[in-house]
Amino acid sequence: MSAMTMLRDATGAAHEAVDAAFGKHDLASPEAYRRFLLAHGRALPAAERVMAALPFARTLPTRAPLLAADLTDLGVAAPDPLLFAPGDDEATLWGVLYVVEGSRLGGAMLARQVPPEMPGRYLGAVHASGQWRAIRAALDEAATSEDGDWTARMIAGALATFTLYAQAAEAD
Repeated sequence: MSAMTMLRDATGAAHEAVDAAFGKHDLASPEAYRRFLLAHGRALPAAERVMAALPFARTLPTRAPLLAADLTDLGVAAPDPLLFAPGDDEATLWGVLYVVEGSRLGGAMLARQVPPEMPGRYLGAVHASGQWRAIRAALDEAATSEDGDWTARMIAGALATFTLYAQAAEAD
C-alpha cells in the first residue's frame, strides 16, 4: 500500500472534520472570506515553518506570504500563528507536508468560489504541472522500506496538522 493511501485512509475522518469546519464559510462574502483567510493564517505559517525542516519541502513554493498579502488587501493583518510542534523527525514532517500540500489541491477548487474583485493569490497558488505527482512519488519513496513506527509517526504528523487547522477554524 502506498504511503499516500495509508495517509488518506488513516486521516479521512480528520480531513472531513476540517473540510466541514472551513466549508461553513461563504467565500463569495467579503466578511466570511476574511474570516476563512484569518483562520488559515493561524495554521498555514506554523505548518510551513515546521515542514521546512524537511529538505524536499524546501523545493516547494510557500503560500504564507500570499495569504498575508490577501489579508492585507482585505484590510486586516495576518494573525499570529498557533503554536505547532508535532515533532521534527522525517516521518512526522512528511505527514505535515501531506496535509499542507493536499490543502493546496483543495484551495484550487475553493478559488472558484471567490469573486474576481477579491484577492485570490493564496487559494490560486496551485501546484505546477506534475508537482503533485512528484510529491506523491517522493512521499512513497521516503516511506519505502520503513517500519510500522515510521508509518505511525507519519500518520501522527498528518493528524497533528489536521488538528492545527481544526483549532484555527474554531478560533474564528
